[in-house]
Amino acid sequence: MAQVIFTSHLKHVAPAEPVTGTGGTVGEVLADVFTRYPAVRGYVLDDQDRLRLHVAIFVDDLHVRRDALSHPMTPTSELHVLQALSGG
Repeated sequence: MAQVIFTSHLKHVAPAEPVTGTGGTVGEVLADVFTRYPAVRGYVLDDQDRLRLHVAIFVDDLHVRRDALSHPMTPTSELHVLQALSGG
């Protein structure tokens, strides 16, 4: 099972400790995690089930871009869900 780690900025809706998820892609692993933590879904995905623009996904230390949900995962993968920071 892949390990999923959410940024502490999501601690009000996401688990503080790493959780596990099953699936062959980022989208499948997240869908599995959302079944247990449904409040996280709205912070990660938009109404069209696409990754929100302010969310950054890293798989095994590789930043995956807009196609992140279709990015392949292995049972030993580590998935980090971060909120992109911006400002000026």
